[in-house]
Amino acid sequence: MSGQGQLQVRDLALRFAGQQKALFNIPSLDLSAGGSLGICGVSGAGKTTLFHCLAGIATPTAGQICWGGTDICTLPAPALGRWRHSNLGLVFQDFHLIDGLSTLDNVLLPAYFDRWRPAAALRQRARELLAASGISAFDRLAAQLSRGERQRVALARALLLQPSIVMADEPTASLDPDHRTQIGDLLTELVRAQGATLIVISHEPELLARMQRCLRLQDGALQQLSPSP
Repeated sequence: MSGQGQLQVRDLALRFAGQQKALFNIPSLDLSAGGSLGICGVSGAGKTTLFHCLAGIATPTAGQICWGGTDICTLPAPALGRWRHSNLGLVFQDFHLIDGLSTLDNVLLPAYFDRWRPAAALRQRARELLAASGISAFDRLAAQLSRGERQRVALARALLLQPSIVMADEPTASLDPDHRTQIGDLLTELVRAQGATLIVISHEPELLARMQRCLRLQDGALQQLSPSP
């Protein structure tokens, strides 16, 4: 797997307009390619905003976010979009599915950016990812899915192009305990099998325990998460 999955953060800060105190201030954060990191914290701590910064969706006030030696904070918008498409698989809290498309076509969305008719191998991979996620009705419209089903479709989509980096914001939050375990298994096993780097934002102890390293975002700083007694 490409070294694009290596993360190096330096002096990262984000401050909203009109606020004197930064939402977070992170002197350094390093993650090797193929590693896994869990980040937790109370509601409002800034976890999702940090997620968006690391994914190149939000722009920090200061600092560097280097993926594989590329500081994404310095990329112009077109280049940043190309970088995300080539390297990043994302699972958002609100899924970002298109209700009028089928589950299969929602998973194939990243492929449609490259060609109108995705290759047969990609279509087959999309079906396999959906099946592994517990979705068997490939033609069912996304609008007809439960919240938990939408979560699973979003996960399958993030993994479609076998990205070097996978980032997930609360990927098991909408699931019952059985499906939570299933998706935790699917996420960690598939990401590990393709050698990708994994960053997960979660409050679920079971999912965080699967990560090689866990940090808590608290009072604007990342702190090592103490193991449960």
